[in-house]
Amino acid sequence: MSPEVSADAVVVGAGVIGSAIALELAKTARRVVVVDRAGGAGQGSTSASSAVVRYNFSTLAGVAAAWESYFCWSAWAEHLGHDVGDLARFERSGLVMLDVAAAPRSAWLPLFDQVGVPYEEWDAATLADRVPGIDPGRYWPPKRIDDDRFWADPEDSLGGVYTPDAGYITDPQLAAQNLAAAAVAEGAEFRFRSTVTAVESADGRVTAVVLADGTKISAPIVVNAAGPWSGKLNALAGVGSDFTVGVRPMRQEVAHVLAPEGYHPAGGVGPAIADMDLGTYFRGEVGGGLLVGGTEPECDPFEWLDDPDDANLNPTMAVFEAQVTRAARRLPGLRMPNRARGVVGVYDVADDWTPIYDRTDLGGFYVAIGTSGNQFKNAPVVGRLMATLIEQVEAGADHDREPVRYKGMHTGLAVDLGGFSRKRERNAGSSGTVMG
Repeated sequence: MSPEVSADAVVVGAGVIGSAIALELAKTARRVVVVDRAGGAGQGSTSASSAVVRYNFSTLAGVAAAWESYFCWSAWAEHLGHDVGDLARFERSGLVMLDVAAAPRSAWLPLFDQVGVPYEEWDAATLADRVPGIDPGRYWPPKRIDDDRFWADPEDSLGGVYTPDAGYITDPQLAAQNLAAAAVAEGAEFRFRSTVTAVESADGRVTAVVLADGTKISAPIVVNAAGPWSGKLNALAGVGSDFTVGVRPMRQEVAHVLAPEGYHPAGGVGPAIADMDLGTYFRGEVGGGLLVGGTEPECDPFEWLDDPDDANLNPTMAVFEAQVTRAARRLPGLRMPNRARGVVGVYDVADDWTPIYDRTDLGGFYVAIGTSGNQFKNAPVVGRLMATLIEQVEAGADHDREPVRYKGMHTGLAVDLGGFSRKRERNAGSSGTVMG
């Protein structure tokens, strides 16, 4: 006979999002079981994250959640509430969002003003002065590096918006492990190397998940935080027919190189640069490194996957060369290594690059999916807003008719969860990229 386990809630996925949800649900005195196919917390998409903490989003809910999360990361030990050993650290480096027609500052600076995010508006001269060695040329639109036009001189220059309180988390996998350890301290149980093979329901409500080893975990609440495997889990549960926004897996690479001389100030880290003008972004690392990723420019093919298990997890020279060459166009002192070095991950991408944090039409089955490579920074708050959503919907709230609102513990900002609804109109203001 297969073993049976009972719980008050099952969270599928132990990445930074799933672990954050587990922590907040465990704080409500629920018996929480987290299952994950990997061998430990944060070993999936989380481990490949650039872990940039920024506030540039195209929706008010996105900006409010990111700004609330800043205060969680800044006081990480207090957020966790338990001694969990070594801690991931927030490195405050600042970030410059370079001007680009696809996401003009006029579209999102009013959201900064509404939320209270501090910023500075820079012209091209200020950009060149504040970021040593940067080329302030405007090259829009992004082009492939084998296109002769890529090498043309710029016809104009650009500035950007600097947010001094942006930065990055030094170890994204450790951040997930911190959250998981705090959840365990609150009574949660984690089951690794466990794959869900069935979702059971009765009378319109979820009742259990079944694992590959035959274990059945009975629970009235199941949260899908399975990252790029979220679509498969939704199919097992029979949900998604009423979604207006779909999700699917996308393979992505992030390159690791040495920063050019002068980019990092003495004893510090240079600002991260979001450069949709060239189709790249980069952020520094303590020790003189630079992480370089792409912003999905139209000239590049998207690497959609039918099955995330099919992803080649080795960096390729073609993508490495394209990303680093674009970064070197912006930072002319950057040198191109002769061997690809970096990490590969798989995003769970929503059609409009905005996540879905919602209930579903199967009672008790909730989703925190479509995180699109841009939600790591919001994870501490996602845990809290999902716990709030679950608490209110289970108490009878009609979230589809009157969306639940979460009030930030640090900022007092109200985050309207309707902005993350599975039934929303697609975000017309989205950049159509990882920038959201």
